Amino acid sequence: MSISPNVPTPQESYHYESTGTPRWIAVLFGVLIALMAVLGYAGYSTQTRLSQDLAKQQDQDKILVAQLDQANSRIADLKSKMEITTQRVGLTQSELAQAKSRAESIRKEQQTSDEKLTAQLSQVKQESEEKIGAVATEVGGAKKDIEATKTDLEATKGKLERSLGDMNVMSGLIARNHDDLDELRRRGDRNYYEFTVQKAKTPQRVGPVQINVSKVDQKKSKYTMVVFVDDRSIEKKDKTAGEPVQFYVKGASRMAPYEIVVFDVGKNQITGYLATPKEGGPGAAASAPAPAAAAQAPAATPTTAPTLKQAGKP
Repeated sequence: MSISPNVPTPQESYHYESTGTPRWIAVLFGVLIALMAVLGYAGYSTQTRLSQDLAKQQDQDKILVAQLDQANSRIADLKSKMEITTQRVGLTQSELAQAKSRAESIRKEQQTSDEKLTAQLSQVKQESEEKIGAVATEVGGAKKDIEATKTDLEATKGKLERSLGDMNVMSGLIARNHDDLDELRRRGDRNYYEFTVQKAKTPQRVGPVQINVSKVDQKKSKYTMVVFVDDRSIEKKDKTAGEPVQFYVKGASRMAPYEIVVFDVGKNQITGYLATPKEGGPGAAASAPAPAAAAQAPAATPTTAPTLKQAGKP
């Protein structure tokens, strides 16, 4: 009886069954499992680190979660395939090469994902720095505006200066125009009565006093006026615009005289203000008109001067 060359003899069959799976395949399979575990652990560690670094970037949360989910899905797929591979007894070289190639592909994809995330982090950092720079520029501009306002205020304060009055008493702060006078009013140190008095024969009431302008010289910015207060008439002759013209009223402190400052001499009129002490005093009360008289002649309008005795110039 002839034996076919492809059919093993009983002795060969027994020898084949007793040999079993080669040991190098089992060792190689174990190394592969260890390699896959290391790669999986490395990938998981990388993902965790990236997740912690990018947690502060709220605008990138959705992108990171999507990429991490994708990586976890790939790792889970790999683990599933590894479990299937471990259950297979006859692992061939071709299958082992495929598994190794798949692991390498996953590693490269994970590396590419890491590089992409790093680039996104750099872009977000650059955008944040640009925004911070823009905010710093705006703050710098606001600071310059504040400094300019401060400079303007200092310039306004510089315009408000003191001067020696015609009675050799140091005046209060002097206004040179209407805007300066508004600044003095805001300070509230004294009472201020702004006026424009025409050259006329009759005096005009300005606050608690009456003023009569008898002469003006527009070219030289000089004027002559008579102030009526406390039943007295006080002549101020050939005074200059911007010069504090001072006089006292009854009961007023000798250190706080009334002051008239004219900051514009026109053709037939003078424009300026009267400054009186803030606390008033008996002199101010005595020189104020009675209620009936006030109703008949409002402030800053011409009124007939009472019969007054002339007083010498101070």
